[in-house]
Amino acid sequence: MAVPSLRHVGRGAAIEGVKMEWALLPFKRCWDFDGRSRRKEYWLFLPAVVLMGLLAGTLGRLMHLQKLPTYLLLLVLTIPSISLQMRRFHDRNMSGWFVLMNFIPYIGTFIVMLFMALPGTNGPNDYGTDPRVVVDEELADIFGG
Repeated sequence: MAVPSLRHVGRGAAIEGVKMEWALLPFKRCWDFDGRSRRKEYWLFLPAVVLMGLLAGTLGRLMHLQKLPTYLLLLVLTIPSISLQMRRFHDRNMSGWFVLMNFIPYIGTFIVMLFMALPGTNGPNDYGTDPRVVVDEELADIFGG
């Protein structure tokens, strides 16, 4: 499969067949706590997580396993979710430690989601180059193409 050119993706370029790769990218980069990630990576990962949660819950009920599949899914998703949120904070030129705001009762998750929705800094920042301008070689390395 040929890797599509993603140079200046954030500027409205239409790319076919790339959305699933964006949703799976957090799993491929789950141990990468450095660098930056785009909003697209986060917001395409989130629906995938919700669908997996619904599937795990349904599977647990059908197989009379109670909440075991849901707990296993939570265990599998913890590291990719934390690393993705850290990279999103890095994209805003903020410390990855802001992920700990998730533990603030009642409002922490909403505050984190607000930061996840805000655009990153333009151009390079303290945590790396702008992820919206990806060169073809980097994308080929990420997706194995």
